Amino acid sequence: MIKIEHLRKEYENATPLKDVSVEINDGDVISIIGPSGTGKSTLMRCINRLDTPTSGKIWVNGVDVTDPATDLSIVRRKMGMVFQAFNLFEHLTVIENIMFAPVELLGKSKQEAADRAMELLEMVGLADKYFNYPDELSGGQKQRIAIARTLAMDPDIILFDEPTSALDPTMVGEVQSVIRDLSQTGKTLIIVTHEMNFARAICNRVFYMDEGGIYEDGTPEQIFDYPQKENTRRFIKKLKILEIDINTPDYNAIEVFEKLDDYCNKNNVIPATGKKMRLVFEETVGLIMKDAYDIPDSVDVKSHIEYSAASDSVTMTFDYAGPERNVLEDGDEISLNIIRSKVTEMSYEKTDDKDFSNRLVLTIKE
Repeated sequence: MIKIEHLRKEYENATPLKDVSVEINDGDVISIIGPSGTGKSTLMRCINRLDTPTSGKIWVNGVDVTDPATDLSIVRRKMGMVFQAFNLFEHLTVIENIMFAPVELLGKSKQEAADRAMELLEMVGLADKYFNYPDELSGGQKQRIAIARTLAMDPDIILFDEPTSALDPTMVGEVQSVIRDLSQTGKTLIIVTHEMNFARAICNRVFYMDEGGIYEDGTPEQIFDYPQKENTRRFIKKLKILEIDINTPDYNAIEVFEKLDDYCNKNNVIPATGKKMRLVFEETVGLIMKDAYDIPDSVDVKSHIEYSAASDSVTMTFDYAGPERNVLEDGDEISLNIIRSKVTEMSYEKTDDKDFSNRLVLTIKE
């Protein structure tokens, strides 16, 4: 379906793609992940020739799209792209947006295009919006319309460039649901995404991009559970860990809880466990900070939180400054009882770190 050999893309101040060679099979559903600036979107834009490669070759269905003689308009009829920013025509209604390309590019009659547009609107759950204009829709609705517009051309390949990154978190699920359904149709999907659980759930291959290319290529299980290369391991490990530093007794608890909630959502932590995490965090930091005003150098706290899907458990580690002080023994009894009721294990140790010489390790397990 798609074959890439020694693809390179240079810009004036950066070279995001140094040497990419890969084959993408018919029906593959591929998620592209990796740190920002590693060429994920650039790769997508080179595949459909929105960006011209500096060197290398790309074949789509046997056609060399890097050949200047290739008619790209013909190639793109079978390769659609869904962007972050929707790119709908603001002066056209929803149904007109979907009808436009089939009528103008495929020569379909307006009736045929309208009938197909209504089928697609039913599919994405927006049949009642056919006469609305884009500015009357939410972000999630606009993105679903953008997907329907792409499907109206009946492409074999669909490229998604971070399709949910511009959306409010409450709207992400509705777009992901449409893409999840598409992943079962046999079409080839390539998705740049930061939503790791979504990527894992729908794809059969994952590309981790780094160092100017596809650094590691494997199944979701291989990449997310057993990455083979160092940069991949670091990236995946970082995704699974939340670090929160507290350096004042008057820390912003609402901001901290938002971080905890976001972490739980991204890692599919069940709500009951998430509630325990928030409560244990608040009470533990309260214990550590109890004497902070009297002991100035005991204010700093570093928390390290890691969720394990395999064991459905959360390990919360708190490193804190000051003299040796086991708050599990001399802390407020009410707070300690709350913590004990929510955790399955807890321990204290004195460390050799001169800046953070105390450590608590608490485990929450359903």
